Amino acid sequence: MMALIFVFAAYLLGSVSFAVITSKLFSLPDPRSYGSGNPGATNVLRSGKKAAAALTLFGDAAKGWAAVFLAIQFALSDAQIALVVLAVFLGHLFPVFLRFKGGKGVATALGVLLALNVWVGLGALATWLLMALVFRFSSLAALSAAASAPVYAVLLGLPREWVLASGIMSLLLVWRHKSNIQKLLAGKEARIGKRSEV
Repeated sequence: MMALIFVFAAYLLGSVSFAVITSKLFSLPDPRSYGSGNPGATNVLRSGKKAAAALTLFGDAAKGWAAVFLAIQFALSDAQIALVVLAVFLGHLFPVFLRFKGGKGVATALGVLLALNVWVGLGALATWLLMALVFRFSSLAALSAAASAPVYAVLLGLPREWVLASGIMSLLLVWRHKSNIQKLLAGKEARIGKRSEV
């Protein structure tokens, strides 16, 4: 019963969209109405409000971290923690509060990884930062970080259930970025920091 409560609560927590909340706080348009239409930190950054984007990034990462950290603290099994991982992540991707149309999950995945193992999270973050600094494409950086996360999890000896959960998150991240992959191949992907008309 405890595990079911955690999984359900994790999904609801994941469904909270900090992009939408932050945009309202900063009197910005709904992030689903401009740019990529994605309710996430990168799209909020296109509004030109760096503080709003930073707050969105922090909030989305924090909810992923909190759900998994609490599951670990309450001594759920490795398999149950893996379910909490997927629940909070799927909540962000398919939020009940936004008619199941959510973000791509990069920040939430980072928070989840940091809670599972800080070195796995920092490894994925370092991969994202390196690719973002070199190529200036958030989507390419996210795809690279997603691919690296399960590898870091294996190398650092995380439980197999956690490795599997991180692998599923990575596959979902790639799937959510399918339109970005097409734009990257066509040379039409927007670079980090490019402002949209809002």
